[in-house]
Amino acid sequence: MQNLNLFNLYTDILNKNKIDYLVTGSVASIVYGEPRLTNDIDLILNLFDNQVDALIEAFPSDLFYCPPREVIKVELRRSLRGHINLIHHETGFKADIYFVENDEFITWAFKHRQIFTLFNSTISLAPPEYVIVKKLEFYKEGNAQKHLTDINGMLLNSKNIIDFEFLNKIIIVKGLNDLWRSVYDKSKDA
Repeated sequence: MQNLNLFNLYTDILNKNKIDYLVTGSVASIVYGEPRLTNDIDLILNLFDNQVDALIEAFPSDLFYCPPREVIKVELRRSLRGHINLIHHETGFKADIYFVENDEFITWAFKHRQIFTLFNSTISLAPPEYVIVKKLEFYKEGNAQKHLTDINGMLLNSKNIIDFEFLNKIIIVKGLNDLWRSVYDKSKDA
């Protein structure tokens, strides 16, 4: 497979098969912020039970590892943190697939998605406010510095498209205000 673009490897297939998704995580922070290496793409799928077969068919087993139907259905029904992986055999590039939870913030993110053209393909990107909040949550959970670095890059390069009034409200609701203030204050000094 020549000239393979790993970022679009999964999104092109999802677009073609009309499976609703958002790109989030490190790939979203790269688009909004600064380049860095990543080993995967994080995707949130708005997938319904009757679309599981379509997902499996979209990622055929000769090209991708895709979990069995039963595993996907179990993960799809989880109320929190339903998750599977898809892996491209030739490159080893992985997609961490998360499923939409019963959560107003995810619903908001889908309604406020950003559509970008990346390497001649259209991608559906989680809004920067969603990416920042999730990066703060993941940092709080595991203390991985990469999340704060990603947020700083987003603040340096995408400040003009971030709705700070909305972002601050969500950060307060999620109990992340102290961490956010620290990150935001440091970004002003950069």
